[in-house]
Order: sequence, then structure tokens, then C-alpha cells
Amino acid sequence: MKPISEFKSSLQFLLTDIDDTLTDEGLLGAEAYEAMWNLHNAGIKVIPVTGRPAGWCEMIARVWPVSGIVGENGGFYFRYHGKKMHRHFFFDEQTQKNNRAKLNQLEKEILHKVPGSELASDQFCRLMDLAIDFCEDVPALPKSEVQKIVDIFKSHGAQAKVSSIHVNGWFGSYDKLSMSLKFLEQEFGVSAEDAKKVCGFSGDSPNDEPMFQYFPNSFAVSNIQNFVDQIQHKPTYVAAARGGIGFTEIARAILTNQ
Repeated sequence: MKPISEFKSSLQFLLTDIDDTLTDEGLLGAEAYEAMWNLHNAGIKVIPVTGRPAGWCEMIARVWPVSGIVGENGGFYFRYHGKKMHRHFFFDEQTQKNNRAKLNQLEKEILHKVPGSELASDQFCRLMDLAIDFCEDVPALPKSEVQKIVDIFKSHGAQAKVSSIHVNGWFGSYDKLSMSLKFLEQEFGVSAEDAKKVCGFSGDSPNDEPMFQYFPNSFAVSNIQNFVDQIQHKPTYVAAARGGIGFTEIARAILTNQ
């Protein structure tokens, strides 16, 4: 991993995680929000790619300086364009309903078998996945208990990804990368191969690994060091600061090279 000062490329898009990449202790600070506006005003399309729920994504797509958002770890994308919200889901409504019934059973099993875990507070506005809180609004669980949550999801044939605050589980073959590439192609005509040249990605945790692996211009804020032993495919560049201040460093480096 190289320091952000070594980044020397020109980008058209910046895809970015939200929690602990844009935020600090759960809050979106003025610096990171201003950095998004600076990128937007320079013509760089900012696209959050997050594990956060559909309800949040509806608001973010509408009111943040972004060109769309990929939510629930790739279950869908939303784009507010031409005074209309455009929504694309990986599954149809019936499949979503069937998967929700299976996830409801998994919720009961996980909360019973992993004491101290809780349903994420934003679960009520999720459509595609189940989010289990291990440190956002509960005392932090040890890594062994977080792994137990992952193992329960996988034992039922579900996917499971660990973010900095939640374990997200879902049924289906999608992830952050696959839906990001679909979004770029369908909404902007950018092929999967061209995306490697014109897009960057910034993140902070293991569920960002497919993005770190795919995009040569991948960035992380310094809190990636908390997870570096869990990630095989690491980001190319790392900011000196954590969270939103680190994202501000990344944005500044991108703008310097425009």
C-alpha cells in the first residue's frame, strides 16, 4: 500500500464506501461533505457504494452531491436524474419476499446463538439483506463472535460480509462490485474494462475487498489498518488520516491530478 501522495492519475468517477470512510464515529463531518461537493463541482461523479439500507439510499441519491448510489452491498442501485428516481434491483419483488422469509429465520438463530449481537437499527428500511450490529450501537464483540455470525449465515447458503460495524447477510450472487459495474454500464455507458481506467474506489474494511482488487486506483482511509490482516487484496493507496478526514485527503489528491 502506497501513501496517497504517490497517486498521479486522472479520474472521472469516484466510488466510495460510507461508514468510517466518509464518516467519523457515525457522523458525516463538514470536511468530507465539502470534499464530495468539490469533486462534484469539478465534474467527477461521486457514487457511494454501501451496505446501508434502501431507506438511506433514497435520501442520499436525492440530496447528496452524488450521481447515484449502490446499496445493501449490491442488492440495488438508485439514481436521481431528470427529476425522477431510477431504481434497479438484482431480484424481482417475489424473490425478495422469499429471501426475506429465510432471513427472518436467520435473524432469530443469530441473535440466540451470539449473545450481545443485535439487529442493526436501520434494519426496518432494508429490502434485500439482514444486518447484524456488532459494534455500532452495542458494545463491540470480539472477532471470534463476529466470525460466528458470518459462519451461521454461510451455513444456510447465504453470503456474509463484515463491515466496520455490521455483518450483512443475503441470498444471491451479487456484491458491491457486480452492481457497481452494472450501474456504470447501464447509466453511463462505461464498460467493465473501461471502469478500471476512469474510476477510483475508496473504502475502509473487508467488505470492500472486491473493489480494492478490481480497481487499480483504489484508496483506503488509514483505519484500514484495523483489518489489514483480514484482507488479501489491499488498496493501492492509503490516506494518512482516518474516516472523513482521510477521505478529504483522497479527494484532494484526485482533484490535484485533474
